[in-house]
Amino acid sequence: MIERYTRPGMGAIWTEQAKFDRWLQIEILACEAMAEQGHVPQEAVEVIREKAQFEIERILEIEETTNHDVIAFLTNVAEHVGEPSRYIHMGMTSSDILDTGLAMAMKSAGELLLESVDECIAILKRRAVEFKMVPCIGRSHGIHAEPTTFGLKLLLWYDEMRRNRRRLEAAIETVSVGQISGAVGTFAHLDLAVEEYVCGKLNLKPALVSTQVLQRDRHAEFMTTLAVIASTMDKIGTELRNLQRTDILELEEPFKKGQKGSSAMPHKRNPIMSERVSGLARVLRGNALAALENVALWHERDITHSSVERVIIPDSTILLDYMFSKLNPVLDGLMVYPENMLRNINQTSGLVFSQVLLLNLVDKGITREDAYARVQGAAMAIWNTDKQFLDAALESEAVRELLSEDEIRNCFALEHQLRNVENIFTRVLG
Repeated sequence: MIERYTRPGMGAIWTEQAKFDRWLQIEILACEAMAEQGHVPQEAVEVIREKAQFEIERILEIEETTNHDVIAFLTNVAEHVGEPSRYIHMGMTSSDILDTGLAMAMKSAGELLLESVDECIAILKRRAVEFKMVPCIGRSHGIHAEPTTFGLKLLLWYDEMRRNRRRLEAAIETVSVGQISGAVGTFAHLDLAVEEYVCGKLNLKPALVSTQVLQRDRHAEFMTTLAVIASTMDKIGTELRNLQRTDILELEEPFKKGQKGSSAMPHKRNPIMSERVSGLARVLRGNALAALENVALWHERDITHSSVERVIIPDSTILLDYMFSKLNPVLDGLMVYPENMLRNINQTSGLVFSQVLLLNLVDKGITREDAYARVQGAAMAIWNTDKQFLDAALESEAVRELLSEDEIRNCFALEHQLRNVENIFTRVLG
């Protein structure tokens, strides 16, 4: 259902046509390798190259009888090749093409996802620089804490997405591994050179050791990496949703002409894309858990992993691609309201400068506990009133005992709070 919203390349990787194309490519390469070893006549390989093909409908028809997809595939190919087909799949087992073909698909999908990650990184960097010095309130436990900048929020996401890129690159390398090692991975009826030849042609590395299957820790690493990336996107989406709340309204998702927010309330402009991203991240985390469950198989192999992977791996790559197709335009077109950010900083009447006042009192030689009590006394006096914290501090005998009027006023300078923002940007961006 999601495929129609994603780039054609991602959905195409997981079609039946693409899967069987990969299988056929692996089988032909294996025949070429065995011919080099002298185990298959060269003329047979030429016939196989020329005539080998398949029809999906015919494969499915044969599978109705065999109840085995690889045998159905090989039977259909043999119908086209004729007598030389006896050399196809010689000494191999089903997982040699299943797992090597899956590695090809995961590598291709991962490389497409890298493009989306790069796009997100570029958008976050540009917008972080754009809003570098735009002040907004930082919140802890959902409560106003101290001022920060909206650029720093974006810079944080940028740096995290860069880490995600490194994770994805590593995960792609981990799954870019093939095997042509036979029924239990012993090469009992094959030469190791066959595996090396096939993997080399496919830009995969040969597994150093395998059983009947490639080990599923590889797939789990890939899938958990997708889940981590999705969780970063969930984190971004959650923050955007919170900051779009009517009582905060520091930003909004783009709202195009003709868009509707509610079937009942014409005024609504909802953060639907961020909500969608957050919801789908839950699916990816669930799929990652299923991938972890696939690591433990019986002996050299069972097929408990197989049915799971047919769902979770295509779905997860397609879903993550879809999530980027929604989040990246949101970040790119995000409507930001600096005036509302400043309004929210001032909403608590200057209480967000309480730590500066505290530290200035400590600098006068009193204990932190004493300074805390003096500042808290002044702060508590203005909760639920219209009074400004600056005025309360100026009127507090406990504060004025140690600080002059100018020293107190300097504690409420926004510039002081943000004086190291430029240094942080330099540290991150270089």
